[in-house]
Amino acid sequence: MHRISTNLTLFYKFFIPVFWIVFFGALTIAALAYPFEYVGNIPAGSFRIGIVLFYLSGLLALAFTLMRLKRVEADNQFFYITNYFKTARYPFHSIDRVELSKFLLFRIATIYFKEPGAFGKQTFFIPSNSLFRVFWEAYPELKEKLLVEV
Repeated sequence: MHRISTNLTLFYKFFIPVFWIVFFGALTIAALAYPFEYVGNIPAGSFRIGIVLFYLSGLLALAFTLMRLKRVEADNQFFYITNYFKTARYPFHSIDRVELSKFLLFRIATIYFKEPGAFGKQTFFIPSNSLFRVFWEAYPELKEKLLVEV
């Protein structure tokens, strides 16, 4: 079995969101609870609204990016996709394509399924540079059938 997603998936999926939620959540609660009239030249009401909007926008950004990441492994017949709580096994014939694209500093791989599965119609992961390449080199016929680089 080949792991094709990065080992940092656990860090990206859990550590960063938990750190964000706890640290900025506590900061937001403190800003809302502490009685003050100004922060620098900013009135307290505007500052409180701003910090709540900052916190909520960060939560939304995390929910639509890092928290959607999955760990992906593969063998000669299946892709194994997990969110660390449940694992799904997908045969290659049920996969439409695997798209590899760049987003800022990261390469993001998206697996598109022919039919919705346990994780929906598509799933995202950050591929490991070397392990992803080694897997596709081991299965060149699968590479030309499924892999699309955007």
